[in-house]
Amino acid sequence: MSEEQVSETLEETAAPTAEQPAAGGPELTVNDLNLLKGIIDVATQRGAFKPNEMVTIGTVYNKLETFLTAVAQQQKQQGE
Repeated sequence: MSEEQVSETLEETAAPTAEQPAAGGPELTVNDLNLLKGIIDVATQRGAFKPNEMVTIGTVYNKLETFLTAVAQQQKQQGE
């Protein structure tokens, strides 16, 4: 994925959605998690992580990706 594609993906993901948190306590939305995934992609491409950190980053990234895929499938099923 090129840096331009990653930037476009981050911009698309950052668009406001119906999942905006209500006023009050702190909230973490699926949109926020998608942004984090994009941030990891960009940081990895730019060499922000040391080689010995890549295993941990990759493990967290894979968990995040699996979770987001499951949520997307669940939302798709609810929409049908």
